[in-house]
Amino acid sequence: MKLPNRLLTLVLLAVALVACQTQPSSGLTAEQIAVLKREGFRLTDDGWEFGLSSKVLFGNNKDEIFPESRATIERLGRTLHEVGLDQLRLEGHTDSYGDPEYNRQLSVRRAQAVADVLVGVGMRAEHLEVRGLGMSKPVADNSTAAGRMENRRVAIIVPVE
Repeated sequence: MKLPNRLLTLVLLAVALVACQTQPSSGLTAEQIAVLKREGFRLTDDGWEFGLSSKVLFGNNKDEIFPESRATIERLGRTLHEVGLDQLRLEGHTDSYGDPEYNRQLSVRRAQAVADVLVGVGMRAEHLEVRGLGMSKPVADNSTAAGRMENRRVAIIVPVE
């Protein structure tokens, strides 16, 4: 009589383990993950981050979004919102020129500019975390004009829970 109970327990445990493995570890649905991948997000330690090839660029010492980037943010915001991905972290960045504190403030204004566009397409401001990281995380060489331009950006991150 005890063998069937043990067998049943093992079967239930195995089913539970399989169910855990098929659920996304981040709490996102398969549809949401598919949308993130299709839109150019990549999974990092911090969450799903908008890919560098699709980053938001800014002019030197500017916090106004380039018009082509604005259209990308609007489209992306609507797409994420449609699949319930509206808890975002926006991390502003600068190149290495200038005063570090000024650059941190500029990076906050850049992230806020992206947040304002996202709010304009229906996302709720209280679901958008705005951070300014200044020049602390370059993605390119600041000794070249092209590299500095790459570093003037806002990363859009869907946090992993």
